[in-house]
Amino acid sequence: MADIKAYISNAKRLLIADGTHFSAQKPDPERRLASLDIFRGLTVALMILVDDAGGEWPKMGHAPWHGSHLGDFVMPFFLFIVGMAIPLTFKGITSRDHAVKKMIVRTLKLLLWGIMLQGGFSHGPDKLSYGVDLKKIRWCGILQRIAFAYLVMALMEIFKKKDHTKDLPPGRLSIFRLYGSHWLVGACILVVYLAVIYGMYVPHWQFTVNDEESADYGKVFNVECAVRGKLDPACNAIGYIDRKILGINHLYQHPAWKRSEACTDDSLYEAPFKTSAPAWCKAPFEPDGILSSISSVLSTITGVHFGHVHVHLKGDTARLKQWTVMGLALLILGLVLHFSHAMPLNKQLYTFSYVCVTSGAAALVFSAIYILVDMRGRKSMFLPFQWMGMNAMLVYVMAAQGIFAGFINGWYYNDPHNTLINWIQKHMFIGVCNSQSVGILLYVILAEIPFWGIVAGIFHRLEIYWKL
Repeated sequence: MADIKAYISNAKRLLIADGTHFSAQKPDPERRLASLDIFRGLTVALMILVDDAGGEWPKMGHAPWHGSHLGDFVMPFFLFIVGMAIPLTFKGITSRDHAVKKMIVRTLKLLLWGIMLQGGFSHGPDKLSYGVDLKKIRWCGILQRIAFAYLVMALMEIFKKKDHTKDLPPGRLSIFRLYGSHWLVGACILVVYLAVIYGMYVPHWQFTVNDEESADYGKVFNVECAVRGKLDPACNAIGYIDRKILGINHLYQHPAWKRSEACTDDSLYEAPFKTSAPAWCKAPFEPDGILSSISSVLSTITGVHFGHVHVHLKGDTARLKQWTVMGLALLILGLVLHFSHAMPLNKQLYTFSYVCVTSGAAALVFSAIYILVDMRGRKSMFLPFQWMGMNAMLVYVMAAQGIFAGFINGWYYNDPHNTLINWIQKHMFIGVCNSQSVGILLYVILAEIPFWGIVAGIFHRLEIYWKL
């Protein structure tokens, strides 16, 4: 915008207690990639759609186990975006020590916010209650996984910074050779992951139901395994590692598998379990656990490669050729692995086929946005998503994690369910459509996401950005 000031003094920076800050300093447009901001904003919007409408539309939520639904693309898209931003962020560093310090501080902030938002302190926008028993706090989550992937790849990027100044050697695979250490790390991660999930012995185990809202609260159940190499919900090595290291009381209490056909007849909600449901249906499981988070670094490595392509190749055609070829190759490889039954798509296990399909999809979606925005100049049609992408942390915390909705729902009339948000949903969408599922979907698409686009636009106009 022409009337936005080119410079805002550091005195206009608004600090909050934990050290995270709202910055009133406008991001340098020369160092920002508009298509990446838009992709980030679209991914945040997709998360809002999945979280708030996924309960009514099963294919929008997470797949109960094998396979991928729309919601299963959110996490790898974020990891891809984080990876692509790393070379763009660190290409101009002048002090390695300063860059390492900045990286460590950002990682710690992500971990802190992740535990605060997904550790169990907030009980949801409709509960109107807060607080968590430290014996049951959830240690893992979305931001914690992003923090780990960011830490690994940012460290590698900082210590490989000198390669940014090198000219690419001749050859089609020159950029892969220049950053061979990144791909070596990726190969090591893959080997370790495959060795563990197929080679680790998983013994029998038991658990106590800690969900106070469950009819089975306090009951103890046994799960029989004594196997190796299983990728089913009950006996996979990923769950076994999390139970042993994190502790079963610190795992996610509402895994998507509770909506699987083996557990319930109703895939929309956590309906009553079948009488024939196996014991593991009632068990917790951590979808963002230790081994799956290690595997998720592969998604970030793909994003980092895309950032390297953007840094080293100056022509749009050359960049797109690299991006689309790799995206298609990953997508095809992942689908072949899945449909040949060599390795199923599984977000909760973060299988290699899942990495390939979601990274390939991220590559192709980003390439399409790059063509429209950076090559053809169609940025104006994506402005709300660009604003959301530039203030992604704000929208994620307030919208996707339900903090703003919880605040609004705290002001009700006569009954806790008689809130402004519920009134809007009921009278302006559900009642008009005469359908709960269609009404909720339209509310999210036509009201909630545009609302946060406007809010992010206002913050952008004021040049205020929530940074970590």
